[in-house]
Amino acid sequence: MTSSTQKAAFGKLPDGTAVDLYTLTNANGLVAKVTNLGTIITELHVPDRRGALGDVVLGFDNLAQYVKGHPCFGCTVGRVANRIAKGRFTLDGKTYSLAINNGPNHLHGGLKGFDKKVWKGEAQPGAAVKFTCTSPEGEEGYPGTVAASVTMSLTDANELRLDYRATTDRATPINLTNHSYFNLAGQGDVLRHELMIAADNYTPFDSTQIPTGEIKPVKGTPLDFTESRAIGSRLSQLHTVPPGYDHNFVLNGGGKHLALAARAYEPESGRVVEVLTTETGVQLYTANGLDGSLIGKRGIAYPRHGGFCLETEHFPDSVNQPGFPSIILRPDQIYRQTTVFKFSAR
Repeated sequence: MTSSTQKAAFGKLPDGTAVDLYTLTNANGLVAKVTNLGTIITELHVPDRRGALGDVVLGFDNLAQYVKGHPCFGCTVGRVANRIAKGRFTLDGKTYSLAINNGPNHLHGGLKGFDKKVWKGEAQPGAAVKFTCTSPEGEEGYPGTVAASVTMSLTDANELRLDYRATTDRATPINLTNHSYFNLAGQGDVLRHELMIAADNYTPFDSTQIPTGEIKPVKGTPLDFTESRAIGSRLSQLHTVPPGYDHNFVLNGGGKHLALAARAYEPESGRVVEVLTTETGVQLYTANGLDGSLIGKRGIAYPRHGGFCLETEHFPDSVNQPGFPSIILRPDQIYRQTTVFKFSAR
């Protein structure tokens, strides 16, 4: 079998805009399906320990369900992933106001972020597709016109590789990530998945999930995943409502090169995913907002904790936190980020 990319129609938006679906197949038979609406990864089929392929990401069977709205299933998030306190920041002496769409804060790029854009897709050699989009000056309140791209490649080493790039004509914050919800068993909750995160520290937050600016050790807390343990083993210690993780971890790799960020293992199937990234942080989210009312692919009702996200990115509210690594992109710079999801079984 040779690796390949195929393009097909996925449907039309209410305004008549055509949306495409790209199917990437590697030499081992792994399959990723991605639509140019938000560059959403709609399906990702990887083998279990017996070699049987199974779809390990949450999503929908058709475009209409995505258009109705969803909790960022599988999409590229931007311009700025995660939260910005009160939707405000000051850059080069000017204060900017953004949409408030998460309690008192701005989340994941606003009301119409990169996740809702129709990107331009272009198949690449092998099992790969490059998506590009432009975000004009003032979109969602952000300064500068940004040209962004994400190239998704399904390698013959059973890796889904995401390469991001962005440029701007004016200083602006940029913090991109992919928001796939993984379930290595294919359905049910993920509380028995065993997780390791290569992070000795995390960023504490206030009652609205905005970081305090501190960086604290995970040791002695339910955030300590430095050794692999079940995701659900310490939920009761979090004292969150509903219970679950939605925390940023400070990666030991430091963002200087592609380094291991996390590893998850599902005992029944034997599936493993390793996450490598050039980013400084990873947000663990355990689908706390799902409640069984959302019906996904194959008629499956997605329960609370029905998936987990490992959002490789800079820290939340970095634009307002001088002690955090900067997310400001200037016209003489190029934003680059690479994240790899490597699949295996044992």
